[in-house]
Amino acid sequence: MKEPPLTGYTDRLSARPGETIAFKVSSTLGGSFRARLTRSICADPNPTGTGIAEEDASAWFAPRDLPARHQPFHPGSYGITHEPLTLAAKEAITLSATILPTHLNGRDQAVLSCGPLTLGLNADGCLFVAVADARLTMDKPLPMHRWTHIEAGLKDDRVTLAQTTLGHHSRQTHDAAGKLPRVDITASVSLAARLTGNAVTDFFNGKIEAPAITGTNGALAAWDLSASIPLCHVPALTGPALHLVNFPTRAMTGSLWDASEMCWRHKPAHYGAIHFHEDDIYDFGWQTDFTLTVPADMPSGVYVMHIEADDGSDEMPFYICPPKGLRRADLCVLIPTFTYVVYGNHARPDYDPSWQGRMQDWGAYPHNPAEYPDYGLSTYNTHSDGSGICHASHRRPLFNFRPGFLTFGATTCSGLRHFPADSHLISWLHAKDIGYDIITDHELHAEGAGVLAGYKAVTTTTHPEYHTAETLDALRDYRDAGGNLLYLGGNGFYWRIARHAENDSLLEIRRAEDGIRAWAAEPGEYYNAFDGTYGGLWRRSGRAPQALVGIGFAAQGEFHGAPYQRVCHDPAFDWLFEGVAEDLFGNYGFSGNGAAGFELDHVDQRIGSPQNHVLLARSAGDNKDFMLVPEEQLTHLTNLTGVPEEEAKHADMICFDLPGGGSVFAVGSITFCGSLPWNGFDNDISRLLENYLCRKLGA
Repeated sequence: MKEPPLTGYTDRLSARPGETIAFKVSSTLGGSFRARLTRSICADPNPTGTGIAEEDASAWFAPRDLPARHQPFHPGSYGITHEPLTLAAKEAITLSATILPTHLNGRDQAVLSCGPLTLGLNADGCLFVAVADARLTMDKPLPMHRWTHIEAGLKDDRVTLAQTTLGHHSRQTHDAAGKLPRVDITASVSLAARLTGNAVTDFFNGKIEAPAITGTNGALAAWDLSASIPLCHVPALTGPALHLVNFPTRAMTGSLWDASEMCWRHKPAHYGAIHFHEDDIYDFGWQTDFTLTVPADMPSGVYVMHIEADDGSDEMPFYICPPKGLRRADLCVLIPTFTYVVYGNHARPDYDPSWQGRMQDWGAYPHNPAEYPDYGLSTYNTHSDGSGICHASHRRPLFNFRPGFLTFGATTCSGLRHFPADSHLISWLHAKDIGYDIITDHELHAEGAGVLAGYKAVTTTTHPEYHTAETLDALRDYRDAGGNLLYLGGNGFYWRIARHAENDSLLEIRRAEDGIRAWAAEPGEYYNAFDGTYGGLWRRSGRAPQALVGIGFAAQGEFHGAPYQRVCHDPAFDWLFEGVAEDLFGNYGFSGNGAAGFELDHVDQRIGSPQNHVLLARSAGDNKDFMLVPEEQLTHLTNLTGVPEEEAKHADMICFDLPGGGSVFAVGSITFCGSLPWNGFDNDISRLLENYLCRKLGA
């Protein structure tokens, strides 16, 4: 595996005073490293702007030197019993399962194993049964992406292998005498991998259903893999329970699925399969090297723990929230950590090593996920077998969640997204001396609207795309109770995700039916395993973004921006445009070189935009190279808006009031915040936002 010389991660992304964050570090060379803490003001390395700006935070964490060590990590999902199973040499034993293989990797792939006894596929996809190094192998490989029932019977000195391709009436058997030694076995059972001592190898790629081990007098161990789908274990029908490692994908269609039911909760027998992958990894499980217990007087904000050694360095961002139930500012900045994690380690197909020149010149973050696939890729990538990655976790190094990470390394702007792009807003708040508290998705999901109560205004950052029902409910309830909600991005509130009940670091996304997506979920697999809810776009679950913030995703283009054109000249809103010199404004910025770009949101009253919204401004760029999002497109000639496509592809800047005294201000563009720092924070986009916030905060 290719590894950076020094890297790490935190066990949590946010904490309050009195809570503890654990830092886990690995060095390929050992020795020692130095840990020091800073407060992050700007994470954009572009030297034409502020550059990366941080403040010393040693008052809350004294710099220290610590011993370095190498900590390994182990990709690959499998099941394992914690209790051993005993197989007597004199007993007739049969291993069986129904499988759908999806990828041959040039190595053995174990399906069912107990000690030295293994049933699996060889490098050519041929079924084998082995006892230690002795094996019997079928001549004909199993068909890929087809359900096949496999079994191996051992009785006295005879061995029988059989494979039956379901639906094709195709059965092959192979029978031999004296091929395998018979030995007494007492060992754990492993599913989808082979366990030899402490080493787990030979991971299976594909679906497995109904694994069983039977003896002379019946079942010794058997599992219904449709049982306890939301959990991390499978209770046994007979024998010991299976514990799942590295979170293989559950709620998968099995061999019985006939399309008569699309939800696993309604017909679980049709969802008796688990999909295992050799590259599943979601928690590295590293030991803790040091901790930070948050001091009572530590300000809420964005912080970065630096680790530095002679051979390398890394930075681990995290967030400090105010004490529970206490506000320290009138403004709350909502950090979209769920979105950061879902995108975590996104290996973009357009990454090019030539970007390293700019990265070195700017002092940008040097590592890119495309160069480190073993660290687990994002839900915008696919597994080695081509299936979509639908789980995400922060308990591993996330290379694109770092100060100075360049998402687009060949653009004429900064080329930032997510964490570093959101620092444009943070740096603006510092430049304007506007106090703020930080709340992340974690607190919003767990505590609901109460965590926002009392804030005069709550603002998103550039791209709050992924949400649970709990986070959407909290924002709606805050808004309806009189809160002022600012949506300063684009393509927000778009995908529905689920959070695992047993592991709050683990998120699930099913990319069902519609939307701009990197892969498509298979039919019958649109419902989340974690909570049983229908996955995909929130719009498809009856909660379009327009119902919350008045606008929703409409179009996507390349990473470039355009100005806004003011369209509201009602004197009642002149206060908002005070100091904005021209009706055409925002044709500059560190994100796409313009305030209205890349991903654009527009008004649609049919799906929730309020009738009383005020259209303040609209993007003025030539969007002919943008694509209308799939959920808006009907045919090559028609779309849901009923207007020509070019008229539908724009960003709408709007505001509206609610009966409870609350309000919404939404800008409709991912690149809006990238314009705030332009010209030393002295520009029309900056003035417009400052005008709005000052009124809502009473400043």
